[in-house]
Amino acid sequence: MKAHRTITPRQEALAERSLVEALATLRSGEEIRAFLRDLCTPAELQAMADRWAAVEGLQRGLPYREIHRLTGVSVTTIGRVARYLAQGHGGYALAARRIEGRQHG
Repeated sequence: MKAHRTITPRQEALAERSLVEALATLRSGEEIRAFLRDLCTPAELQAMADRWAAVEGLQRGLPYREIHRLTGVSVTTIGRVARYLAQGHGGYALAARRIEGRQHG
């Protein structure tokens, strides 16, 4: 069980900003992969990959059950991803557009 720690909202924001700055220094897919493998547990990395698989299915207009059948991602997770895709901060949609642009550019 994780020990409870006290962190202020400011400290949390600074830590997040530092992480984002570290990610921004990475220059290739291989560098990002190495960083993520060091940063995340295998389960955390798989959870992120699952969410991204859900984004890809949702962007293709697939029904939740079909995405689940193809990826094994739970319908609950797919619903959560769909909510963030529609009403989140725009990160999923931005990355998906950029990937789409690379594939057709």
